[in-house]
Amino acid sequence: MPAEEGGQGVHEGGQGPYQETQAVKVDLPNGWRPRKYQLPLWRYLANGGKRGVAVWHRRAGKDDLALHWTAVAAHLRPATYWHMLPQYAQGRKAVWEAVNPHTGVRRIDEAFPPALRKRTDNQTMTIELKNGSMWHVVGSDNYNSLVGSPPAGVVLSEWAIADPAAWGYLRPILDENEGWALFIYTPRGRNHGWDTYQFALGHDGWYAERLSARDTGVFTEDQLQAALAEYQSIYTPDIGEMLFKQEYLCSFEGGVLGAYYASIIDELEEKGRITDVPYDSAMQVHTWWDLGMADSTAIWFVQHGPFETRVIDYYENHGVGLEHYVKVLQEKGYVYGQHVAPHDIEVRELGSGKSRKEVALSLGIRFDVAPRMQVIDGINAVRQLLPRCYFDREKTQKGLDALRQYRTSYDEKLRVFRKTPLHDWTSHAADAFRYGAITRAPANPQELKDAEVYVMPQIDAGGWML
Repeated sequence: MPAEEGGQGVHEGGQGPYQETQAVKVDLPNGWRPRKYQLPLWRYLANGGKRGVAVWHRRAGKDDLALHWTAVAAHLRPATYWHMLPQYAQGRKAVWEAVNPHTGVRRIDEAFPPALRKRTDNQTMTIELKNGSMWHVVGSDNYNSLVGSPPAGVVLSEWAIADPAAWGYLRPILDENEGWALFIYTPRGRNHGWDTYQFALGHDGWYAERLSARDTGVFTEDQLQAALAEYQSIYTPDIGEMLFKQEYLCSFEGGVLGAYYASIIDELEEKGRITDVPYDSAMQVHTWWDLGMADSTAIWFVQHGPFETRVIDYYENHGVGLEHYVKVLQEKGYVYGQHVAPHDIEVRELGSGKSRKEVALSLGIRFDVAPRMQVIDGINAVRQLLPRCYFDREKTQKGLDALRQYRTSYDEKLRVFRKTPLHDWTSHAADAFRYGAITRAPANPQELKDAEVYVMPQIDAGGWML
């Protein structure tokens, strides 16, 4: 269907619009066509689908499809669109500067040809199209700092390692403006990526698909076997096989490479220790804090039983003062005991000359400062404490997801794990839990033995212990 000069239309075949100018006509998607296995997802989106989950193996073309679909969508509906990576800095390397090895052209130039653009801002990774649409590369670590028009379409790339709070922020926006969201990722164990996929499988209006390398035919069997052998050579046979199954076969059964606590938490789940853990009003609630300035503040709420630690609640927020968190504690209505904070709470601020510990005291919270300890020693303290813990499945879900994914990174060149944790969205919850763990006395053998046989009381519908 022809378009007016400078206007929009739909190209023959109905896959998307084209943009016409005085000098050039661009047919979208620009010289790109979905592969056979990509067609079902493309058709779902082209037919108005709003929630897509694509758990595809590495090199299956997830981001390529997402970029080209966004270019089409941006011309069908002038609006703001986001391509979100777990970290903002990661977006520059993985999307903004990424080059298609088959063509030698930047992927964003293939999806958003310069002829269709009004402005390209390299610093903010923003493209303004001539039809008024805006496209941004963003990170789940800075989504809440963005200003301007809310998005009408979002690609959540590498969703399994992104901050799950990003979807809590985006969902009401997209619901209100009838926008779409596309989750694209390979698995990282049974974390929020697994939960998203399972939810999509069971709900109308969602598209869910898991494609392994053997489903798509992107690699030959010889190539897959070579990849397996290489992984096993680099990471040891067991870890290498786990990573191969994760990256190429889209298995959710593996853990996160370099995760400090994932295997312990998996054992807790197998033993039924991630369950309903009600507040016991006869016991004090202790809070463990990580106080952020520019970053988030995280708070764990725990009760200490005779042989176990009951983790009953978790709260995290950002960009608000101590007054906000004091109000949150008051509204929860718990009877509080000890409040534990990191040592930097005693640092005096330049403006007021007061420390945050003093400010908190003026608001009614008396903090105890966690002992100074090397990070790795604190991590070991958490490892000792976790086997004695019960977690409330619903109220601590975000914090528990963070603990499960808290990890070090792997140095591919030296073939060793780095000695320091990776700083990302998981750090706040993990640091707060670490400060609490190092205030607890280490378990003696008898206590650990008793904890193994301790059973959480059962609660009836009225909240009474059976």
